[in-house]
Amino acid sequence: MRRKKLSIAHLHWGFPPIIGGVETHLTIILPQMVNYGHKVSLLTGSVEGVKVHYKYQGVDIIRTPLMDLNWLYKRGLQGLEEEVYSLFNNFVERSKPDLIHAHNMHYFSLLHVQTLWEITRKKGIPLFLTAHNTWDDTLFLELAHKISWSHIIAVSFYIKRELMGVGIDDRKITVIHHGIDEERFKPAVDTRKIIAKYPQLKNRPVVFHPARIGLAKGCDISVKAVNLARERFPKVLLVLAGSKNIIDWGQTQQKDIAYIVNLIKYFKLEKNVLIDVYSLEEMRQLYGVSTVCVYPSSVGEPFGLTMLEALASGKPMIVTNAGGMPEIIKDGINGFVVPIRDFEALAHRITQLIEDYKLRIRLGYTGRQIVENQYTKERVTQQTLSVYYKFIS
Repeated sequence: MRRKKLSIAHLHWGFPPIIGGVETHLTIILPQMVNYGHKVSLLTGSVEGVKVHYKYQGVDIIRTPLMDLNWLYKRGLQGLEEEVYSLFNNFVERSKPDLIHAHNMHYFSLLHVQTLWEITRKKGIPLFLTAHNTWDDTLFLELAHKISWSHIIAVSFYIKRELMGVGIDDRKITVIHHGIDEERFKPAVDTRKIIAKYPQLKNRPVVFHPARIGLAKGCDISVKAVNLARERFPKVLLVLAGSKNIIDWGQTQQKDIAYIVNLIKYFKLEKNVLIDVYSLEEMRQLYGVSTVCVYPSSVGEPFGLTMLEALASGKPMIVTNAGGMPEIIKDGINGFVVPIRDFEALAHRITQLIEDYKLRIRLGYTGRQIVENQYTKERVTQQTLSVYYKFIS
């Protein structure tokens, strides 16, 4: 039976130029929904110098400071009830959605989620949630239980298990792993521009840590591991992705960066570490020039989209046995899995992959095959649409 085309309204706190895993995920699935003939809109946070209303690959983007978490954290949520209600109500009236899909709106603001729930309940609009993360505090418990979501999408079985752990019925949760644009991230990209910009990349073993700088992302563990790997490979270069245009709820980012920079100085690793802010195009090229990719998260990483970027680029990745990452990286098949905060184990795998060209190629090739078979943008979008149709009927 032919399914009708939908009007789909998404809500999330950020969208590029704000960077992050959820933001990247939205750039993948929203245009793909448009390609399938659906009408798609997104209400998101405002960014200085970016238009309030515009089209992104066919997606209707609407920005407002009332969805800007950095601004809301500084200002506070008091006295915004009428403005938030008016914003959400006008967005619904304008987009006339068959359903609303919220991303990570089971946290940060009780006001926003309760207002959204009130409007959708009055209008009889199904309300879906993608849980890209979970948190260990009372606000998360309240929002997980107080809002009667039509259905919840979890980005990994780890996240589903965490939601079940706070009492959510497992039948209300469907796991859909992220997807990747395998044509954007692919092996054998042209790396001449990135090497011209950063000549220190040339003819060196490059260890790329593509997640934004932070202790939770294990950047300090990467620094410690490369310090050990330098003993065997003095020219090894660790590439860290700097932080700009991110959602920093709690304003902890600068403290983490200061510690990591001091750690690099302490080990006298200045010539063995490159830190900068990279564009999406430069990220593609950095994967291309890298010898091995690492993501030694120190916390329960919900998914880690950079894993798919590395695998799609034909590069082996080393992760920790944290959260949802071992669901994607299989030890000895498309990368390696090491214990959390074990910088010695990470250093061992880094040096092993630098030394063993055939092993690097085998793991990278297998990773690319896995992405092509299981983690394409078409597949994740079709799985998401199937959830919509199942529950809106």
